[in-house]
Amino acid sequence: MRILIVDDDAGLRALLRATFESFEVEVDEADSVAAAERRIARARPDVVVLDVLMPGESGLELCRRLKAQAKTRGIGVVLLSGGAGEGRAQAREAGADAYLSKPFSPLHLLGVADRLAGGPAGVPLRLAEAADEEGQLLLYARDLRHMLDLERRQRHLLERAYRQTVAALVAALEQKDTGTRYHSERVVAYAVELARGIDARLAVDSSAEYGFLLHDIGKIGIPDRILGKRGSLTRAERKSMEQHTVLGEQMLAEVPLLAGEGLRVVRSHHERWDGQGYPDGQGGAEIPLGARVFAVADTLDAVTSHRPYRRARSWSHARAVILEQAGRQFDPDVVDAFRQREGDLRRIRRELAVA
Repeated sequence: MRILIVDDDAGLRALLRATFESFEVEVDEADSVAAAERRIARARPDVVVLDVLMPGESGLELCRRLKAQAKTRGIGVVLLSGGAGEGRAQAREAGADAYLSKPFSPLHLLGVADRLAGGPAGVPLRLAEAADEEGQLLLYARDLRHMLDLERRQRHLLERAYRQTVAALVAALEQKDTGTRYHSERVVAYAVELARGIDARLAVDSSAEYGFLLHDIGKIGIPDRILGKRGSLTRAERKSMEQHTVLGEQMLAEVPLLAGEGLRVVRSHHERWDGQGYPDGQGGAEIPLGARVFAVADTLDAVTSHRPYRRARSWSHARAVILEQAGRQFDPDVVDAFRQREGDLRRIRRELAVA
């Protein structure tokens, strides 16, 4: 929907533009009847929101001309007026499709305009009006709250759809890589639980959580013959496999939800505390915290899950491996968190058992 706002009050035009554009409505502006006619000739709007009282010609005159000409008769016209009494009758006589007296609710106006354009914008057609400037401010505040609520709900729906899409992609990848289900769900749950014992902020960082979920996305670029090989990898095959962390970072570099800790997890989750990992040979605290946490979570699930080259090992075996590698492969503080939260980690394992 395209709306032309014609009003000599720049502040009102700015308010209406902000309201309409938040609903992805295309907006044009004019501060006079002459400017409005030039814009209509250049690009036909679906609806004209037209103030009655302006310097020079009035909005009533423009409304009459629009409704008198065949090529513009179909444009919806909403007349606005701060006058009292005869305004509605004059608007009807000029052929206007709707009339609102000032002050008015911007969302109410948007609903009226949307109805005239022939499509629902999902805004309430409230008839609320205010009698004074203070009442107008209250209407604007209420509309702002409504728009913020809509924006939050839309963002939540978008994020949920994005996560569902990502989860489907990850599920397909882990079937290709490990042949098992729930690996990614488990490692995300393990990593978040471990993060609670290290840094509460990391545990609620959505970027880090997406990094945990998408840690192996770069394996899309690794040949199946390497991913599914049952024996040991050759040096060349291992070098190819180790590229998946860099490939993953490159694939996700432009995704806003991964900005920050998430990308660092994807790139660095195979670094080691002793500096013998890849791809950058980082060691100790220079390894991003999310990657240090994830390394323990990933090993816990890898050891206790089936792989193409071996059967799953027991929880006790995984525990022994993690404790033994404290200060070598793993950050000792993360291993301490593993000890402290082992009961919760076992619960996660039961809830997300291999199907």
